[in-house]
Amino acid sequence: MADSGALTKRIVKESARLQQEPVPGIDAIVDEHNPRYFKVVIDGPSESPYEGGKFKVELFLPDEYPMAPPKVRFMTKLYHPNIDKLGRVCLDILKEKWSPALQIRTVLLSIQALLSAPNPDDFLDADVAEKWKADEHGAKAIARDWTQKYARES
Repeated sequence: MADSGALTKRIVKESARLQQEPVPGIDAIVDEHNPRYFKVVIDGPSESPYEGGKFKVELFLPDEYPMAPPKVRFMTKLYHPNIDKLGRVCLDILKEKWSPALQIRTVLLSIQALLSAPNPDDFLDADVAEKWKADEHGAKAIARDWTQKYARES
């Protein structure tokens, strides 16, 4: 494939920028054996039910990147209408709104924003979305409880 050198160059450039100019509240470390795989930890945003949590996320750049979006999965269990029990994320820029102009940094910021503002109308987990719509206060209490249980550094 003729573009593989350019793609690798872009990945190297984006990875270097993430290390030199880290996104506040996000640690993204490139795997030493695979430059397309990132181990990410996102701090739960303040004034959200996820505050105080450390959420482990896997980010993988497919061979088609940047023409195709990164693959993202939460490894930390959390109660959120846009993240299912397997950790898959429902976010428009990871699907139909993806553009090669977007970068890893943009994806991570968007995921962080999703933690601040869950969208139960574009859900991935129907049960959580239903609870969020019917009793937002109760849903946030469950999310806080899960954050305490699953997203605390031990």
